[in-house]
Amino acid sequence: MSAKQNILGKLRSSLTGTTPIVDNFDEALVTEPYTYSPEQRIPQLRKQMEAVHTEIHQTTGQDWPALLARLLGKRQLPSLLIAPTTPHGQRVSQYWSEHPGLPTLKAYNRPVEEWKAELFNDTPASLTTTLGAIAATGSLILWPTREEPRLMSLVPPVHFALLKASEIRDNFYQVQQEYAWAQGMPTNALLVSGPSKTADIEQVLAYGAHGPKDLVVLILEDQ
Repeated sequence: MSAKQNILGKLRSSLTGTTPIVDNFDEALVTEPYTYSPEQRIPQLRKQMEAVHTEIHQTTGQDWPALLARLLGKRQLPSLLIAPTTPHGQRVSQYWSEHPGLPTLKAYNRPVEEWKAELFNDTPASLTTTLGAIAATGSLILWPTREEPRLMSLVPPVHFALLKASEIRDNFYQVQQEYAWAQGMPTNALLVSGPSKTADIEQVLAYGAHGPKDLVVLILEDQ
């Protein structure tokens, strides 16, 4: 008998004659204190995210490309990385084609090995969508895909994120229930509340150490 089998055997035998403890989990403890009305969700999310240096703008599903263009111009960013086959990537491409002179669009449409140096050294900003957000903690839910991989939200110094107001949830428990994560966790779901930051031994806070130094969220309100 191996050491592993011996340990497992002892653990199993130690349960002989015992009675399982009834699960007394009270859902209200993780939902009631963190439940908001529809009118409260955006202000709550903004309060939490802006407290950690996230920039938030409220716009509409019709107007967000124009707002995105203005924000890029304000920051004097020369290019923007997009996922061209996604609906929002197509919206950006269409708006750009109708308004010449805007920053260059870069398409994430090839293996990273083919353009790693350009991605890491010459791609100042990116645009991704989100799966939603959590009002209680002020967190975006990112769910990278093959069309829109994790590097898009991790590498460029400025990350623009699109969030539908209708997809802001009250709390994390609500998200877990809605997407049935108890039956199987997603392979790469991410909760992001603000730009990357860290502090050295002297507690000097620095942004952009392990990811974007600026996170800009465009909340698309229902029209």
